[in-house]
Amino acid sequence: MTLRISGSIGIFLAGWIGLCQSASALSIELKDVAADRVERQRAAASGSLPLPGTPNIAALNDRLQQSNIALSAPMLIRVFKAESELEVWKERDGQFVLFATYPICHWSGTLGPKLREGDKQAPEGFYTVTRPQTRHVGRWPKSLYLNYPNELDQSLARTGDLILIHGGCTSVGCFAMTNPVMDEIHHLSVSSIEAGQEHIPIHVFPFRMTVMKMASQALSPWAPFWANLKQGYDAFERTKIPPVVGICDGRYNFQPAATAWGSGPLQVCGPTLSAIRDQDNWLRDVPTPAASPLRIEQQRQQHPGVQTQLGNGRQSSLSGRIRCNLARASCRKHVALKTQVAAKRRVLAVAGPRTERLRKPQRRGST
Repeated sequence: MTLRISGSIGIFLAGWIGLCQSASALSIELKDVAADRVERQRAAASGSLPLPGTPNIAALNDRLQQSNIALSAPMLIRVFKAESELEVWKERDGQFVLFATYPICHWSGTLGPKLREGDKQAPEGFYTVTRPQTRHVGRWPKSLYLNYPNELDQSLARTGDLILIHGGCTSVGCFAMTNPVMDEIHHLSVSSIEAGQEHIPIHVFPFRMTVMKMASQALSPWAPFWANLKQGYDAFERTKIPPVVGICDGRYNFQPAATAWGSGPLQVCGPTLSAIRDQDNWLRDVPTPAASPLRIEQQRQQHPGVQTQLGNGRQSSLSGRIRCNLARASCRKHVALKTQVAAKRRVLAVAGPRTERLRKPQRRGST
């Protein structure tokens, strides 16, 4: 079920290219879960902030002192979509303790991973944030940029870009936390990074992965993927130290970290890296798929008198090359990979040389 609510109530949706888009009205798109997102957007629109359950943002230092937690301590972020909650964990005495749980004001889509650019879906999986991912130009200068698509997403030809944890209460694909909450999360994150934590783990789950909740979702087509995510969820629950996350054969794997600082970047096995490189090489060599003669004739009848270029260089009656049929696997593969490469180039162009240096140890995965 999809619920749409539109009305001129003084909110402007603005954000990042293709994902957090602009509009002059409140537009909410939900598909079967977390109807409370509607009420949270209404509360934010009417100025009824902070949202219920928000910690006392004005007393950050007091809260840290009461919890005996250092501002600069290593940090972990966990996101639960169904519950619309974001957790910040901080290290204390060699283990992580829960410092704060914040209500997520808005996230879009439904339960399940993000598959392609423009699907208005928030991702699920294991990501990291490094120093370059805390600095942005635009509406959300204080935000965290997830390294979606990570190597697992890339190996599965999932596309998209600019997935953020940011302020405000409107989003298409990102997690909107309201501005005061995001200021605190950003401050906590930057403090950990400046103290030496090069990679902050961000674990994004569809829901709190209890045995009962997993059983209730056993018939979902995403049940096998979620079972893999639960392994990482359980690994942290057992030790209260973020595990080292690996990627191989289309799955995540998890190993204990030696210290609270030691989870580091995502570790990718050789065959997966080779497969991603082969995809990139293949994309560079493959021309854009040409339209079939039948498809060109159909378009000619719909748009008579307009010029186009056929795949072999001959002119037909349509403007521009006709896009290939996305029902064809070869076309979906081409479009997905082409989008991936373009997204990576945009990120590197914005973040600069430092991002590339930080990315090399984990092979492109941290930005």
